[in-house]
Amino acid sequence: MRLTISTISVFIFLLYINFVNASNEITGTKFSVSGYVKDAKNGEELIGATIFVEELKSGTITNVYGFFSLTLNQGRYTLIVSYLGYEPYKQTIDLNSNLRLNIELHASAKTLSEVKITADAPNINITRSEMSVAKMDSKQIEKIPALMGEVDVIKAIQLLPGVSSVSEGSSGFSVRGGGIDQNLIILDEALVYNASHLLGFFSVFNNDAIKDLKIYKGDMPSEYGGRMSSVLDIRMKEGNQKKISGSGGIGTISGRALLEGPIWEDHTSFLIAARRTWADIFIPLAKDTSLRDNRIFFYDLNAKINHRINDNNRIFFSGYFGRDIFRNQFSEISFGNSTFTSRWNHLFSDKLFSNLTLTYSNYFYSLGSDITEANSFIWVAEMTDVALKYELGYF
Repeated sequence: MRLTISTISVFIFLLYINFVNASNEITGTKFSVSGYVKDAKNGEELIGATIFVEELKSGTITNVYGFFSLTLNQGRYTLIVSYLGYEPYKQTIDLNSNLRLNIELHASAKTLSEVKITADAPNINITRSEMSVAKMDSKQIEKIPALMGEVDVIKAIQLLPGVSSVSEGSSGFSVRGGGIDQNLIILDEALVYNASHLLGFFSVFNNDAIKDLKIYKGDMPSEYGGRMSSVLDIRMKEGNQKKISGSGGIGTISGRALLEGPIWEDHTSFLIAARRTWADIFIPLAKDTSLRDNRIFFYDLNAKINHRINDNNRIFFSGYFGRDIFRNQFSEISFGNSTFTSRWNHLFSDKLFSNLTLTYSNYFYSLGSDITEANSFIWVAEMTDVALKYELGYF
């Protein structure tokens, strides 16, 4: 009964929204300008880009999928679209009907001659819509000094106010005194149970594949469920929609590579990022012969496909797979995460945005001894989480 009532309520809400939109078009009083803001170089949607209406001295920002919508009275307006690190985009529009406007921003080549640090307004913690939230993108994270050549997302957020490491060199973090298990960590909306590689020295997140992260240190939105300390929301890149490109790096203990590009230009793109440590490659060269048969390594793989069906429908498929292996002649330990996310973005109208998400998360752990021994054993445990979520956003 509750499911039926909810379905009817959503249906009535959609009918009401479409009726309001139709009424506005008939009376000619208000119209909508909406669309996506992207990076001109690779087609990535920009999260939190600002759309400012010069005549009204107000505006809006793009959501986590790069979409925005503004409802304005009929007339002539100047829109200024801006995003940190990009050249502002300015366009004058004559709004006499609903307008779809997809904007591409170019990276800025300017350098700052000086930096001025000013305090926030006295009432900023009351007037802004989000409190105790910090945002970072991959470019900011890359500038932070790396441990053994490995740029690390978790190490980056440990430098933020209110966040501290649980132990020296560990990728675990504590927010305002909370426990490590009181943090919710999600990758493309899928739950990550264990965010550590190599006994906690590195995180499972490959910065080459990360587009944006947001950490809530308080005032967590209800959409994330319940956690006592924080929510770390990490989003993967969509994949370059303009051209095939790649990147990679060689660190002290691991190497990584990324390949991305269009399958169908401006419609379908892919991303594949892989990383593996090579510490185990050099162990057979150790002087101590008892160490030569030991194995200790980790690897992970990120993949994503992004397809634009039409201006109103987009689908995304992304996944992560990683494992840590510790092995010697007596025993073996193996653990790791697997996640999968599928999303469907649909625009019912210029004002009504919807997102349907299916996520799968798995954490696997095994511990065993040499199976040739009489008292050998193998112990296996795993946790699996499947979730279906539907969101409606009305602008």
